[in-house]
Amino acid sequence: MAVEKETMRTAPRAALAALSLLVTSAGLAGPAQAGVARPETDQAARARAIAATDAAGPAISVDATTGRHAIDPHIYGMNFADEALAQELRLPLSRWGGNATTRYNYKLDAYNAGSDWYFENLHYNNDPATLPAGSQADKFVEQNHRTGTDSVLTVPLIGRTTAARNDACGFSIAKYGPQQGSDAQWRPDCGNGKKPDGTDITGNNPADTSIPIGADFTKGWVQYLNGAYGKAGNGGVRFYNLDNEPDLWHATHRDVHPTGASYDELRDSTYATGAAIKDADAGAQTLGPVGWGFNSLIYSGLDQDVCSKQGGNCWSDPPDRAAHGGVQFAPWYLQQMKAYDQAHGRRILDYFDEHIYPQQTGVALADAGDATTQALRLRSTRQLWDPSYVDESWINQPIQFIPRMRSLVDQNYPGTKLAVTEYNWGALNHINGALAQADVLGIFGREGLDLATLWSPPKATDPGAYAFRMFLNYDGNGGAFGDTAVQAASADQDTLSVYAAERSSDHATTIMVINKTTGDLTAPVSVTGRTALPATAQVYRYGQSDLTKVQHAADQPLSGGAFTGTFPAYSITEYVIPAGSTGTTPPSAPGTPAASAVGTDRATLTWAASTAGSAPVASYQVFSGDPAGSAPIATVNAPATTATITELSPGTAYTFRVVAKDTAGRSSPASAPVSLTTASAPPTGCTVGYSVNTDWDSGFTGNIKITNQGAPINGWQLGFSFTGNQKITQGWNGTWSQNAAAVTVKDAGWNAALPTGASTTIGFNAAYNGANPAPKSFTLNGKTCGVVSGTAAARVVTAVGHAPGSHAVR
Repeated sequence: MAVEKETMRTAPRAALAALSLLVTSAGLAGPAQAGVARPETDQAARARAIAATDAAGPAISVDATTGRHAIDPHIYGMNFADEALAQELRLPLSRWGGNATTRYNYKLDAYNAGSDWYFENLHYNNDPATLPAGSQADKFVEQNHRTGTDSVLTVPLIGRTTAARNDACGFSIAKYGPQQGSDAQWRPDCGNGKKPDGTDITGNNPADTSIPIGADFTKGWVQYLNGAYGKAGNGGVRFYNLDNEPDLWHATHRDVHPTGASYDELRDSTYATGAAIKDADAGAQTLGPVGWGFNSLIYSGLDQDVCSKQGGNCWSDPPDRAAHGGVQFAPWYLQQMKAYDQAHGRRILDYFDEHIYPQQTGVALADAGDATTQALRLRSTRQLWDPSYVDESWINQPIQFIPRMRSLVDQNYPGTKLAVTEYNWGALNHINGALAQADVLGIFGREGLDLATLWSPPKATDPGAYAFRMFLNYDGNGGAFGDTAVQAASADQDTLSVYAAERSSDHATTIMVINKTTGDLTAPVSVTGRTALPATAQVYRYGQSDLTKVQHAADQPLSGGAFTGTFPAYSITEYVIPAGSTGTTPPSAPGTPAASAVGTDRATLTWAASTAGSAPVASYQVFSGDPAGSAPIATVNAPATTATITELSPGTAYTFRVVAKDTAGRSSPASAPVSLTTASAPPTGCTVGYSVNTDWDSGFTGNIKITNQGAPINGWQLGFSFTGNQKITQGWNGTWSQNAAAVTVKDAGWNAALPTGASTTIGFNAAYNGANPAPKSFTLNGKTCGVVSGTAAARVVTAVGHAPGSHAVR
């Protein structure tokens, strides 16, 4: 077939928008909430207030000395980026991914579209006589070479690949009978795999389209790529995705994998294929398990398959999880990858990779929508980081996606990087989507994500492309947002979002401000931690007043580190503040620290101040051991020269050094070391903070903050009893159960470890009649905890008297 006729059909994810339908109709999140009327949320009230806001915006502050960490350029990636746009942006990363890559056969340059397009075998119109040279995958890598872009290639774990460059399909109507839908225009015999009554066709033959393969298939591909383009460390393909959303194979590729992928299958296939990649190219980086979204952290594909059919209590005790010690999928998977590393002395997983598509109605992969949807899109980015944001979808709980992923890694396989190789906040053809995209990129940098690729890329003329330009090429000459994040705060991140960084090439400070409201805002901006500021900052802006270019606005006068900025409605503004000092002399080494107040889990260090070099001393960083190649464990702003180090282990020897940093980011030599040993007696105790967030007279939402004041624990169980008739209907961040008034909450796996002084917050919805008194006592692992004061309830009223989120206890 001609390429022109296959444009829609060969798109690697032509039917991705059907994912949300699959999720809600199949019940992947648990019991449905159809017909439940929710009281107006705080966010909805805020949306109306934002739309009618006056010109006074929230205060913005930037501190160049704190919150400093590298921003990995690979967060600014795309899937299948257009070459001209990639060239213009100097795009750091492009991914070959999506459902169609799961069964891509590099030897034949052919693939199966899966459920995206009638489970049809398709192929690219490249010369078969030269294959595998000249394939579409080769052309993808070669484009990236021309634009200086790193490549992510998806390799198969599913165990099958496309058999031939033919017109076969997984569910032939002639072979398997009438079906609910078919490719009537192109291949009328190819059905959608569903009987006319909507039930799935079963018992089809996978050999109709595909042949079995093992890890050697992938090893051969990597070896071919090494020969054609060099190894990863020498300009070749640097990253390999370990398939694409394997926890949905039972839906997207059910013609060859009709049953959900289990815990063991994903572990074993990752072991085999990850090792094969490393055998072929030790410098290559692998990314897995590449799950489709939030549920992928919790459930295996098998549990999602089984529980979507069974519903009910299956979601609270899924069978595959039960067979693996009750541990949720993501922590178990990371533990297995660590076990392989320890047994074999090498990593086969470099990045913990999960996709995220916001599940709020009308947000992902959609047009801008009405004013309510646009406001929802802009606040829904908070699910990436904000523990106070309850996801406004069937998820109906805080997600805190990036910190949650980091916690999973820290607890189960430290040193693994974080990736999100598919995400989409929608409306990339509209200024609303551009604002959301810019906000997401700012969050990625601030939260320390290591790699991300947008699905799918905007056109070069789309507003969404300008969100990338603001970070990668705001002036058309390679002007970029800084590569070292610094602290930036807004008094209201829902109206004016702010992100800041320092650029290592010239030590300029860059500040990105996103006005998410439909009115112009004027707000005070303060910049601290910089040496003498220049007279003005450059200003670049993109917004709804002109969607065709980034405007170089008039310079912003600076006075004493503060100014008042005006931010037009629906706009992105970037300030570029040149470095205030051109000197190159770093500060002197701080004095040798002295230790005092040494306890079981903490110690106080004091040192003599450094002497400034070319710029003032901004901060001091404390390191445990050698500062080279390690992260600081504490940072204090100058002129302070003392720090209390906490979360130490009892009876343990430590060595500390101190390094000074100046306002230009230069580091001093390390101080002489100080050694100490903490006291051996472990502390004891715990505290619990109980608060009611909202109360609508027949139900309420509550939060519980658990703080471990005792010795570090790995695995916890909280117990308490209601003193009224409260009944929990839904809980999150733990496994909840209730027997009469007694409630028990077990950790969720990812939050099982609580070092001394560490806290975790869990939450729930509950129904009640009459009074709503707080519980009087709590126990943690059988020990009584102190109770700290909570927060008063905010009363809300619902028109029909239903509580939000009427799930059963899960």
